[in-house]
Amino acid sequence: MTRRDPNYIDVHVGSRIRMRRQLISMSQEKLGELLGITFQQVQKYEKGSNRISASRLFYAAKILGVPVQAFFEDLPGTEGDAGFSETNEENSVMSSMMNAEGIKLAKAFRDADNSTKRKLIATLARAIVDMKD
Repeated sequence: MTRRDPNYIDVHVGSRIRMRRQLISMSQEKLGELLGITFQQVQKYEKGSNRISASRLFYAAKILGVPVQAFFEDLPGTEGDAGFSETNEENSVMSSMMNAEGIKLAKAFRDADNSTKRKLIATLARAIVDMKD
């Protein structure tokens, strides 16, 4: 019996589920509980090793507070198929946030309780980027 590699679409959707879950500080256990599944099953969805059904993806989107199509944004191979999606600049911002550091930055920005703090975070981030090595 041969082991199959996960489908790249399932991996992409799973990583989007994980990113959104972490962004709202929800545990795998809590998401599993709300979906009526185990946290191990949530792990398998997030890794892409198990494919999530359309109905469960619909409920996950509702629980995580995003539209279903959010899980498919920036899907590799659909670059020329923009349709009604966001502009390329907006897509590149989202894809650059698809990692642990991006989530930490987004959480810090979200948790800043006033515009002065948010401006400071943005200014500091820009200053770091613009630094000469």
